[in-house]
Amino acid sequence: MGNSQHESCKIGMHSGRTCLQAIEIKLTALPDNTTCDLSEDFYGCEIVVRPDSIVYLACSIAETFRHSPSYMKDLIGEHFSGVSDWTEPDCVIPYIPQMISVIDSIALSILDNQKPFLMQPIWKTEGKSSKLSENCLDVFVWSNLAFTRLFIDLAKLELRTFGRIRLIARHTRTVVWLFRMLYDFSTNGSFSHRRIIDALSYNTKNDKAFAVSGRVTHAYMKSEALRRPRIQKSEIKRIILGGGQNLLSPERRLDAIIYGSPDLFN
Repeated sequence: MGNSQHESCKIGMHSGRTCLQAIEIKLTALPDNTTCDLSEDFYGCEIVVRPDSIVYLACSIAETFRHSPSYMKDLIGEHFSGVSDWTEPDCVIPYIPQMISVIDSIALSILDNQKPFLMQPIWKTEGKSSKLSENCLDVFVWSNLAFTRLFIDLAKLELRTFGRIRLIARHTRTVVWLFRMLYDFSTNGSFSHRRIIDALSYNTKNDKAFAVSGRVTHAYMKSEALRRPRIQKSEIKRIILGGGQNLLSPERRLDAIIYGSPDLFN
């Protein structure tokens, strides 16, 4: 676990000795600092996405087309041969609306074959305090195609608001990254994720792909489970066993709350 409110790792769903599906886990706090002053009905979680997640996303989509890359190539079309320099924003920006359209077309073509992609456990506090809510734990699962909406819809909002993409911000860069990975796969049957991410940085650090606040994620996660998580804090002592809470690192936020709440284990 890292020092932020949102921790992530990777696991696999297994059946016997066969790995059925890799799942990224991203632990998030509810509410985040953009929604903590709103009513509970509007609480949301911030999600910070790393570049590796976009690589996993591209692979999960490409895997669906592994026996028919030519079909993906047909969906992409010939529009992008005119990109003279993929590393220059001015050369790429005019094509981003078409990239969005292609990603949507690819997603719609495999809608019935979307896969679990990211598991998002949430932990809820009373506002921005360090006190756990009575109902404090739950989990959400994003499919690979649902996950694309987080950055695709932000890019569409920019297009609707301003009529064009003005610059390559993190979320629009993520559109370009995903598109270029799929574009290369459709042409070559593979893609070099390191080369794409390193070359197409557009003067923005690659420490993260993009981030969305709780005000953004709330629209996708709005549910009774978000408003009232199903697991009560009294259940934590049945989850952390054998005095494991004493091994937590108090400098980390969720760890600190559990470590500093011995009454949970009475």
